[in-house]
Amino acid sequence: MKEIENVQRRPSPAVTPQALTWDGTNLWMGSRDLRRVYRIEVASWKVLEEIEPPGIPWAAVSLGKEIAFTIGEDPDDDRYLYRFTPNEGFTRLFAYPDFTGSYLSYDGTNLYLSQWYKGRILKMDQRGQVVRTIQLHGEISGHTFVNDMLYVLHGTEKDGESWALTRVDPSEEEPTAHDLGWVPFACRSLTFDGKQFWSNHRAANEIVSFSLPL
Repeated sequence: MKEIENVQRRPSPAVTPQALTWDGTNLWMGSRDLRRVYRIEVASWKVLEEIEPPGIPWAAVSLGKEIAFTIGEDPDDDRYLYRFTPNEGFTRLFAYPDFTGSYLSYDGTNLYLSQWYKGRILKMDQRGQVVRTIQLHGEISGHTFVNDMLYVLHGTEKDGESWALTRVDPSEEEPTAHDLGWVPFACRSLTFDGKQFWSNHRAANEIVSFSLPL
């Protein structure tokens, strides 16, 4: 399997970059340790806005006019889905199954929530009910939709962090993962800006862009 290409690393505006999404114009990044969310203009790499969420911003996905966040709340880091809009701020929508879950993607109608250690992605309705489960091998450190296909970072955190980018067709009755490229860093979160993918190298405090191998 080939390595991902055109890897460009940029310094994160804050330590431990964790959540990441593209809203059509800007990147949004959430810092795990600082518990802050940053809106970043990519061309200048300037922070346009800094926001305080109601907990740890573990993941984010743009829904168009609003952004959905996975927020971990004290004292046990229980996970909830929150909606953020500039006018209303953060609004809690519902708790995740067993209060666990991390990364988010959106197919234009439904949210998809991954559970790291269970290696699965849950398709949810607007009330937070699970309507489908996609089971994959290994752990999941991010996923995003591109042209109706689900792209997933999967692998293992153990043994030096080994990760691959895979493609899944959710229209299949039993989706099969097709590995596309090896990811040479400990990736966290995945988003796509229309031209390239983005992820976080949290341990290095970097935000990384890349493309698929030819």
